[in-house]
Amino acid sequence: MNVTGAPSGSVREATRTDRLLAALGGLVAAYVSLAVADLVASRVRPEASPVVAVGSAVVDRTPAALKDWAIRAFGENDKAVLQLGILLFLALFAVGTGLLALRHRVLGAAAVGAFGLLGALAAVTRPDSDSAADAVPSLVGAAVGGILLYVLVGRLLASGSGLGFGPGPARADRRRFLVVAASSGLAATGAAALGRAVGSPAEENATASRAALRLPRPASPAPPVPAGARPAVPGISPFTTPNRDFYRVDTALVVPKVNADRWRLRLHGAGVREELTLTLRDLMARRTVERDITLACVSNEVGGPYVGNARWLGAPLADLLREAGVRPPSEGGPADQLVARSVDGMTIGTPVEEVMDGRDALLAFGMNGEPLPFEHGFPVRMVVPGLYGYVSACKWIESIELTTFDAYDAYWVPRGWSAEAPVKTQSRIDTPRPFGRPSAGTVMVAGVAWAQHRGVRRVEVRVDDGPWRDARLAAEATRDTWRQWTYPWEATPGRHTLTVRATDGTGATQPERRTDIMPDGAQGWHSVVVTVEEGG
Repeated sequence: MNVTGAPSGSVREATRTDRLLAALGGLVAAYVSLAVADLVASRVRPEASPVVAVGSAVVDRTPAALKDWAIRAFGENDKAVLQLGILLFLALFAVGTGLLALRHRVLGAAAVGAFGLLGALAAVTRPDSDSAADAVPSLVGAAVGGILLYVLVGRLLASGSGLGFGPGPARADRRRFLVVAASSGLAATGAAALGRAVGSPAEENATASRAALRLPRPASPAPPVPAGARPAVPGISPFTTPNRDFYRVDTALVVPKVNADRWRLRLHGAGVREELTLTLRDLMARRTVERDITLACVSNEVGGPYVGNARWLGAPLADLLREAGVRPPSEGGPADQLVARSVDGMTIGTPVEEVMDGRDALLAFGMNGEPLPFEHGFPVRMVVPGLYGYVSACKWIESIELTTFDAYDAYWVPRGWSAEAPVKTQSRIDTPRPFGRPSAGTVMVAGVAWAQHRGVRRVEVRVDDGPWRDARLAAEATRDTWRQWTYPWEATPGRHTLTVRATDGTGATQPERRTDIMPDGAQGWHSVVVTVEEGG
């Protein structure tokens, strides 16, 4: 690359050091751009951050098979991995813009602006965006980053010496470059820290509204958990899953924080006599119900962790629908699908018939004795026993529309999942763990089984290819909760395979053959391999 402006005979090609510094300039400019954008987003709303906006757009366009792989591979860290991937891509892009700017300063700065426009477009086209202000963080960040890159590369081309034809000017210009880069990076780090320390006013108000919320006493309390429902076996899942341990699977890169005082729920659509809008106070003033209900994610593989049991407090959804004039299809109602919409734009389609068939379908605002955690849908979410979460458990709900399955496909259906998905009968061995090394003698095999809204009638355990033996079932709380089981195994030294299967309340036993989670949930027997060691 020839650079003009040097004395005759002194023009030279860019050195390796020049290119390294230009690449560093691109990285610094990108870092500053993101820090400034995040600072601005903290005043607008966190979801408007370019990384979040672009990441959310990527999530929506990612093939279902790739999403499933990410959940299997990274679990609840899948969102962090996605954001890391976006940052790595951005780093490569930044290096490229730095090198481009070394040849064409204006084009390099314009490339940073183009990426900012992409972030702005992603932010304002999100389903949860309702203001052009969502574009501001990306645009401001890109403007600052583009100007900084222009200035930084200018330091390499300063003093009329091109890239520096003599050792003195070159070293001086590079020192100026490094001073500007370092000070910009430090300022950006301070801006990012300030944004996190100050926080978003909207988030602060939401947090305060949750802290001030006092749950009503249920008109219909949950029945006491039977004394025999919690076997004291080390390693078995607790009957009630603590909120901090309850699984979370959703597409939200930033957990929505909704102000309970401003929250509204709109009920409308086919068969609704008169459109309703409810506040949280309206909902909590209704007849409230408390129930123990097990939820399961359709992404849960055989033996997987995406299932949990909690005590939910809320208002019966069927009562609200009937008061609005809604009738299920079996009674001549025109709507067979209830489409719940979340504040983040997610749509969940639920069969109206199941919601209104007498099961404890709730608009829940309490979980295990406290207001819903933000991660689990505060201020209100849906809970429908017997259906997988992707067709029933809308978090951060703000709208319910009555329609038909023929007229509308909820979020997951065009992505290859079934429109209707009752929970399949499943059982899991919690202890001993896979590849465990218990000592010979009596080993307690234990775990959980679930078949929500049908109940679990029987659990059997098999050692290697031996006969099936009945496990000891813990007392049943309700047919909507999982059931713990135990089996005392007289273990002999060597390698063994333990397998479990369950039979639900209708008499149907889990099939042996394993199937994939798509399109409507996995099934098959769970097994673990252990090596029994000689007793000490």
